Amino acid sequence: MATRLRLNDGNTIPQIGLGLWQVPADITAQTVATGLRLGYRLIDGAAIYGNEVGQGEGFRQSGLPRDQVFITTKIWNADQGHDNTLRAMEASLARLGLDQVDLCLIHWPCPARDLYVDTWRALIRLREEGHCRSIGVSNFNAAHLERVIGETGVVPVLNQIEVNPRLQQSELRALHDQLGIVTQSWTPLGQGKSFDAPAVVAAAQRAGKTPAQVILRWHVQIGVSVIPRSTREAGQIENLDIFDFELTPEEMAALATLDEGVRCGPDPATFEMV
Repeated sequence: MATRLRLNDGNTIPQIGLGLWQVPADITAQTVATGLRLGYRLIDGAAIYGNEVGQGEGFRQSGLPRDQVFITTKIWNADQGHDNTLRAMEASLARLGLDQVDLCLIHWPCPARDLYVDTWRALIRLREEGHCRSIGVSNFNAAHLERVIGETGVVPVLNQIEVNPRLQQSELRALHDQLGIVTQSWTPLGQGKSFDAPAVVAAAQRAGKTPAQVILRWHVQIGVSVIPRSTREAGQIENLDIFDFELTPEEMAALATLDEGVRCGPDPATFEMV
């Protein structure tokens, strides 16, 4: 069964969750409710995904107690700045139909806009007021992290970054470990571009698993939280079924050689879309 990782504020987060990026709004509730029925307990959403209403509705359809489901949302780039962030959180909570989220993240640093420190201060306030239990960031690099920590004294509990076999981000993950920040992987399967890599194929054949399961297991064994997306029940079952086997040290070493520093998504140092 899925494990939980401890956050630096004393809360915990499920190690594997269901990501909602690009899930159509009209099937989000069904997707979430199905995932929760199958055993997911972390649902990762964001305001910009346009499906927070379904995210909240799917949770309610599941019938699970609120304290058993970890719900994440994010502040979008256009909503950065102290007062804008307060309004954005109010709007997200209204769409979700909740009084509180378990985790709120700054979606991107947008360094050229230079608002992420003010946004972080707003998240600190929102946590203190009880609107979110934990606060973190997404797509922050070392300089962004050092600045928010240095100017506020508050360390994010988590940084959600792109991690997959072709972009392993070992230096940033090491910094996270040093600072007590959980790494969470988005696009963890790297759009399937490593599925046919010999190291992945060999591990899959040895373990009797699919390439996707091998890669998700790799994420678990390097100690990160991971949020694969699937709108199909069979896909959700497959992604969750990674806790009954282990990759060997030799397989982990072979997977480590796949790192090419190649991104599927944009570069956080320059991405500014609003």
